[in-house]
Amino acid sequence: MHSPQNDVPVLVKRLPHGEGLDLPAYATDGAAGMDVVSAEDVTIAPGARHAVATGLALAIPHGYEIQVRPRSGLALKHGITVPNTPGTIDSDYRGELKVILINHGVQAFEILRGDRVAQLVLAPVTRAAWVSVEHLDETARGEGGFGSTGGVAALGN
Repeated sequence: MHSPQNDVPVLVKRLPHGEGLDLPAYATDGAAGMDVVSAEDVTIAPGARHAVATGLALAIPHGYEIQVRPRSGLALKHGITVPNTPGTIDSDYRGELKVILINHGVQAFEILRGDRVAQLVLAPVTRAAWVSVEHLDETARGEGGFGSTGGVAALGN
């Protein structure tokens, strides 16, 4: 069950073209992603991409990112997805949140102002510290790359 004392505050500024729109919100108590809505009317032709305005600017706390992910219903029913999934909004970005959508469907897709277009997931960031070495430890997989672990009949394994 949801516990408000664990919520991480994210500052949000409504831009003029975002006035009157819902803020990103969780659809259910168990949802990991918040639905975000479009602040514009746009039609995306088959094969085309568009950065959909949300009318929001954010101040994400240091140590966090917001991941932009597709909505599964749009992806399954219409072929509308986020091409750089998950998109990352860094904590030091202060411009407008825009959602890059691509239409993999066969028909033009119309988005109206207020339509839910993507999900936002607040996630902690762990930063890497690279350590240069001459040798890496051995593993059972070794240097086996794409498809090497099997599980797909078309790959013959």
